[in-house]
Amino acid sequence: MASHLDIGKEGEKLAEQYLSEKGYQLLHRNWRYGRYELDLVTLKNEKLRFVEVKFRSCNQYGNPEEAVTKKKIKSLLQAIDQFLFLHPQYDDFRLDVISITQIAPGRVEYFLIEDVTL
Repeated sequence: MASHLDIGKEGEKLAEQYLSEKGYQLLHRNWRYGRYELDLVTLKNEKLRFVEVKFRSCNQYGNPEEAVTKKKIKSLLQAIDQFLFLHPQYDDFRLDVISITQIAPGRVEYFLIEDVTL
């Protein structure tokens, strides 16, 4: 049985492929600062975009995007704040969420939520 880390890596790989087709350019994968992590740091249309990846192999427990709670967004914003502090060349950003559900082998559904706000 695959570990949750293996499943997460598979989800991120699928997300990267999908986002690349949508014009996203990958800058960083799994960028970390202390206990905070940003799944994907990308550029799209010259705008910095932080992408949270949520992947599930079934929807028995709901849709993947439902796991992006206010608490999770707060954590992401703290990581983003540090990223922007360390990379002052960026003055604006967007937070996106990509929800991926693998219904069956080879059958994957994507749901991209752009510019998430509270």
